[in-house]
Amino acid sequence: MIKVITFDLWDTVFIDDSDEPKREAAGRLSKSEERRELVWKFANKHKEVSKELVNSVYNTSDAAFRKTWHEQFVTWDVKGRLEITFKGLGINLLESEMDEIVKLHEEMELEFMPDFIPGVGDAIKELSKEYKLGVISDAIFSPGRVLRQILESQSLLQHFDFFVFSDEIGNSKPQPIVFEATWNHFGIKPNELVHIGDREHNDILGPKKVGSHSILCTASLDRGSENTEADTKFSNYKELPQILKSVTFE
Repeated sequence: MIKVITFDLWDTVFIDDSDEPKREAAGRLSKSEERRELVWKFANKHKEVSKELVNSVYNTSDAAFRKTWHEQFVTWDVKGRLEITFKGLGINLLESEMDEIVKLHEEMELEFMPDFIPGVGDAIKELSKEYKLGVISDAIFSPGRVLRQILESQSLLQHFDFFVFSDEIGNSKPQPIVFEATWNHFGIKPNELVHIGDREHNDILGPKKVGSHSILCTASLDRGSENTEADTKFSNYKELPQILKSVTFE
């Protein structure tokens, strides 16, 4: 019997990079370009550096982060990533400067928020009447505190009882610790949890390997659902409440 449902966020609740057209319409740089522009501006308060050098160093630290994230399932926080970047530039920022540029990186998606997948809000509200709900999500630039604010912008935060964000716990899916933390919080057995997400390796195989269940969400993006090992899948959030009632989770 399923007692707890957890949701991934990116491309499961809201649509990744759906804020980029809004930025472009407002005449703003892309997030990637703006982050590098910020580093260049802060660096040049201390010494003259070229944008080419900043891009090279930033790209190197970003590649190191992604390798660690993808292969070791460890999520470095934004401050740590920026400290590596500025060290590569040979610059020591003042503590106040570091705090400022970290905040500008972390809160970038609060200015132009991502779009929510159609129907997800109604589904979450309906499911919260029958199940306990949680979030298990990676936090790449937007930390857990910002992701909570994005959920709150649609009055959805109140429907979740527990949150596991990779920047707060230190690990990302599919590490068992992120699912174990949820079991422990709710006092449930592994097979009483079902996780909903869009990525096979993280959101489907992750929970299944530790004895929980999984549902593949293709409402934003289908990454290869024909080969999924999920218990079931859906492409429209209107289908989800009924799917949960009809599927036999063994």
